Amino acid sequence: MLDEILTPQERAVVARAKAFAEEHVAPNAARWEWERRYPFETIKAACAAGLHTIELAARHGGQGLSFSCKLRAFEEIARHDFAFAFALINHHNAVVRFARDGQPAHVARLLPRMIAGEVIGCAGLSEPGVGSDFGGLEMAAVQVEGGWKLNGAKAWITNAAVAGLSVAYAQTDKAQGYRGIACFAIEADRPGFHREKPFELHGGHAIGVGGFRLVDYIAPDEAVLHPPGRAFKAALAGINGARAYVAAMCCGMLQASLETAVRYTQQRKTFGQPVLEHQGVRWKLVDAATDLEAARLLTYRAARLIDEAGDAVLPAAHAKKFATEMAVRRIADCIQAMGANGLRAEYPLARHLACAKIAAYTDGSIEMMNERIGVALPQLFGQVSE
Repeated sequence: MLDEILTPQERAVVARAKAFAEEHVAPNAARWEWERRYPFETIKAACAAGLHTIELAARHGGQGLSFSCKLRAFEEIARHDFAFAFALINHHNAVVRFARDGQPAHVARLLPRMIAGEVIGCAGLSEPGVGSDFGGLEMAAVQVEGGWKLNGAKAWITNAAVAGLSVAYAQTDKAQGYRGIACFAIEADRPGFHREKPFELHGGHAIGVGGFRLVDYIAPDEAVLHPPGRAFKAALAGINGARAYVAAMCCGMLQASLETAVRYTQQRKTFGQPVLEHQGVRWKLVDAATDLEAARLLTYRAARLIDEAGDAVLPAAHAKKFATEMAVRRIADCIQAMGANGLRAEYPLARHLACAKIAAYTDGSIEMMNERIGVALPQLFGQVSE
């Protein structure tokens, strides 16, 4: 579907991502989970393979390819591990944003190290008491001579376990609400940066999720990526893309789960016939396959609109809502089809199920998608006055 509109160069990138994931991610994903660690060496290998510069402009040393190309590449990686794919795509996004919005001298100093995978990037949005309500940020930034002094904490930050640079948002004037938010490039090796211990989860440890605190941290003027009045809009500009690629990653996980479940139920026999021949099992997997097709159509539509600079707000919300809800339900159905063996560590299904639940919260929860779509209902379906 989507691959048909990609250029030959873009299809080659998707193929490279698929091969990389099969060679480097698939054999190690379970071990990363059991060891509860961040796969820094494999992230760096993915950087060497150019999987973090797909959208980076050519003038900055990137490939300058489409959002759809990036989405498809990371769908393939997520087939083997959502957590790794999500960590890598967050680094990718930080590379692109820093290169695009940073001051030239600052970019020249740090971007080569980010491209080499020596400095890992992350976003800095969520806080201990602020998740989806982006306008309610508590991290404070006060202008001082030569820069800004920041105080506050970030939490639930992907790559926080190792990140050397955060594209972080802070409030400069609470009275201005969202208009007072500014965006800064925060360096972990500067005084005042304190990294928190990574969160211990029941899945998805390769994401490296955690947080950091800033205590009288001085961000020099060169570290301002977006001043007050522009940062909030810049942050929202990327949210449709994030929702679309999270939906694509859910499709990748369900694809892998279906492949595992179908192969297993073809081989396993009960009551004298393959498990797949039992109607109750077969129809559940049919429902999963149908939902996968529907989720891909919604997701790829949103991706095309993003590339065309169209209005992707509602398409991206529909894609993320449907894909995350169906992934949790249908991956569980794939496990059920395999019986108790579906929970064994040699199969990826339980790991995918945990990550599907993570996907249901990140970049806007299902409830937030409901609210976003709900606001548009009167316009879409209300009575038109004559």
